[in-house]
Amino acid sequence: MNPGLPLYARSRALPLTLATLAATNGFAVWAAGAPDAHLDPGGQVPVTALAPLLAAAAIGASLRSDSDELDRTAVRPWWSRRLAHLLALTALASVLLTSVVAGHAETFGAPVMIRDVLGCVGIVALSAVVLGARLSWLPAFGYVSAVYLASSGAHGRAATVWAWPVQPGVQPGAWAAALAAFALGAALYAVRGARPGG
Repeated sequence: MNPGLPLYARSRALPLTLATLAATNGFAVWAAGAPDAHLDPGGQVPVTALAPLLAAAAIGASLRSDSDELDRTAVRPWWSRRLAHLLALTALASVLLTSVVAGHAETFGAPVMIRDVLGCVGIVALSAVVLGARLSWLPAFGYVSAVYLASSGAHGRAATVWAWPVQPGVQPGAWAAALAAFALGAALYAVRGARPGG
């Protein structure tokens, strides 16, 4: 085993991040098991919107670097390590959270959970570049909360784009928005890394 891996894991708070992802999965299992969650397809919305948000916030906390100067002056460029780190945690969160939703793909099933994980992680990664890892959860929390509160009466093609965290099924606009957020956030984080904390 590479002797640098434990040091890397500790510097990125990976043990705490993995524990938080496991706790988020436990929350999702509990919330998805509520009596009304399976009777009303819309009853899955809090689970499919909130659980990916919590997972993305945990991932965002691990995007920090205690040695930003060393990372920037390293012999090997860090973009591949940062990208692998982000992709591995995103894949883990997606696998964990899709196992708890029992809805159909047309309503609020596993595809919606994957889409929301990707979109929330993208916002968090972009926020880590701009604000730093410590505050990276804040814009995603604000956006998903605002969409959850404002989208009850929103309909139409435009709503599937801006309200992607609460859209059912395989809406093309919702997927396009979430994938764009993930691609932009992952690319910027891989290239720039998180903004150094003060």
